[in-house]
Amino acid sequence: MAGAIRQPIDVASLERFIHRNVPEIKVPLEVKQFGYGQSNPTYQLIDRDNNKFVLRKKPPGQLLSKTAHKVDREYRIIHALETTNVPVPRTYCLCEDDDVVGTPFYIMEFLDGRIFEDPTMPDVSAAERTELWRDAIRTLAKFHCVSPKSVNLESFGKPSGFYNRQLATFATISAAQAQAVDVDTKQAVGKIPHFDEMVNFFRNPKTQPKDRSTFIHGDYKIDNLVFHKTEPRVIGILDWEMSTIGHPLSDLVNLLTPFITASSPVAREIGRGSEAFLPGRMPGMPTREQLTRLYSEIAGWDPSSNMLWGDAFGIFRGSIIMQGIAARHALRQASSARAREYAVQMAPFAEVGWSLVQKMLDGERGSKL
Repeated sequence: MAGAIRQPIDVASLERFIHRNVPEIKVPLEVKQFGYGQSNPTYQLIDRDNNKFVLRKKPPGQLLSKTAHKVDREYRIIHALETTNVPVPRTYCLCEDDDVVGTPFYIMEFLDGRIFEDPTMPDVSAAERTELWRDAIRTLAKFHCVSPKSVNLESFGKPSGFYNRQLATFATISAAQAQAVDVDTKQAVGKIPHFDEMVNFFRNPKTQPKDRSTFIHGDYKIDNLVFHKTEPRVIGILDWEMSTIGHPLSDLVNLLTPFITASSPVAREIGRGSEAFLPGRMPGMPTREQLTRLYSEIAGWDPSSNMLWGDAFGIFRGSIIMQGIAARHALRQASSARAREYAVQMAPFAEVGWSLVQKMLDGERGSKL
C-alpha cells in the first residue's frame, strides 16, 4: 500500500530531527507514501534496521479549513489511549515546527496487520467475516466507554450540543469548499444539493437525538481499522484527525453506513453502495440489527430509535467530506490518488441523504393524519 511519493518532503531535514529526538528510529530512512489518507499525507518510514514507522503530516499550502488537518489532536488522543484497552499504535513524537518538513507532523508505530479497503471482506471465510465485523463493533463500544477524564482529556471537546456544533461548523466549511475553483477548468466545486433544507431539518430540537457525550473517532469505518494478520480482531484504529468529544451515534452510523447505502440505487450507481450488505447476500455478513444490538450490550445504551436520523446526518456529513476532497482536488492539494472520484460522487451522495430526510418527514406527516 506504500509506494511513490506524491507530495515530497525534505528527507534530510526529517532525518536530522529524528536523529536528535527519536532514538528508537535509526537513520538513514527510506520514505514511501501510502495511497490512503484523504487529507493528511501519510508516509511509511523504513529505518536503517528495516523497522517500519508511519508519519502523518498536515498538508502544505493555504488550507480551506482551520478546523481540519489537526495532526496535533490526532497525536494527543492516540497517545492518551495507549494506556487503555482501546487498540492504537504506539506514538513516538509530535513535531509542530514547520521548519522541519514544512508542516507539523507526528510519527507512530507501523502496525503489521490487515486493512480491508473493501468492507465486504471478499477474501475471508464466512465465519471470519462475522467475527471481523463483530470485533469492529466491540472495539468501537470499548472506545466509547473510555472516560475523557480518565485519560486527562476533558478539554478535548465540549460535553453537549454536538450536532448543533457540527451544523454550525459544516455551514462555514461547506461554503468555503463550494467556492474552491479548479486550477485547470476554472469551475467552482459548487454547493451541496438540498444543503439548506437538510440543515433546517437536523436543527429541529423535536427530532434531534437526546444529548450523549463520549469520545468519538469522527471517521470510524472498516478501512480505518488494522486487523491482526491471522486472527479476527482489531489491533489498531487509524486516522484520528476528526476525533473529539461528541455523540457516539455518529461513529456507530458511520461504521454501519454500507448497510444503508446498499439499499440505495443511487449510491450503488456511483460506487458508494454494495448489494453484499443486503440481508442474506454475503455469507457470514452480520445484519445491521445484530451489530447494533451487540454495540448496545457493550456500550450500555440503545441507539435503535435514533438510527434513521443518524443515518441521514451521516450521509449529509459524508457529502460534505466528499465536497472537501473535491475542493482539495480543485486546488491540487488532495493527498489521495482517488480524489477525483469523490468530486464526481458528492452531489448524488447528498441526494441519498436527502431521501432519508424525506422518509422521516413523510413519517411525521403520516403520524399527524
